Amino acid sequence: MKQGTSTIVTLGVAAVFALSVGISGAWANEPGYGKEGHGERGHGSMGGHGAGMMHTSTGHLIRHLLKHEKEIGLTAEQITKLKDAQLNIDKLRIKSEADIQVAEREFKALNEDEKSDLGAIEAKLKQSGDLQVALRLASVKARREVLALLTPEQRAKEKAEHEKMMQQHKDADKGYGSPHGGAMKSNPHK
Repeated sequence: MKQGTSTIVTLGVAAVFALSVGISGAWANEPGYGKEGHGERGHGSMGGHGAGMMHTSTGHLIRHLLKHEKEIGLTAEQITKLKDAQLNIDKLRIKSEADIQVAEREFKALNEDEKSDLGAIEAKLKQSGDLQVALRLASVKARREVLALLTPEQRAKEKAEHEKMMQQHKDADKGYGSPHGGAMKSNPHK
C-alpha cells in the first residue's frame, strides 16, 4: 500500500472510531436510557457515554418536567406541548439512529473490501458524521424550544426540583438512601 493511501485509511479508521465513540453523545441525552424511566439501554446511545450528560438532556428534561408538573406549576397546554415534543424527539432519534447505524454498516463493508474506492469510503464517513451532527443539533433546538415553554418562575422551580433530585442521587451514592424510594443502605458515617 502506498504511503498516502495508508495515511488516508489510518485517518479513516481513526475517524470512524471517534465517530462511534462520539455518537453516544448524540442521543445519550434523549429518552430511552437507563432505569427509572430512562429505558433499557443504559446512559448512552449505541453503548457509550459520549459528550451528552443525562441530566442536561432534552428527553430527560421533558421527563423531569412532566414528573414534577405540579411542583413546577405547568398548565394543561404546556403539558400537551411537552408530550408532543417528547414524541417528536423520540421519533427523530429512532429514525436518525437507524440511519446512522446503516451508514456505519455500509462504511464497514466498504472498509473491509480492499478494492473499495477511497472516495466512496470518505463519502460514507461524511454521511455518518453529517447524520450525527444533524441529530445533535436537533436535540439542542428541541431543548431550547422546551425551555421557551416555561415562564421564568417555572424555570426557577424546575431548577430547584432538579437540584433536589441531584442531591438525592449524591446522597444515595454515598449510601444514605435511595432517590427513588428504595431500601436504604446503612450510613457508614454513624
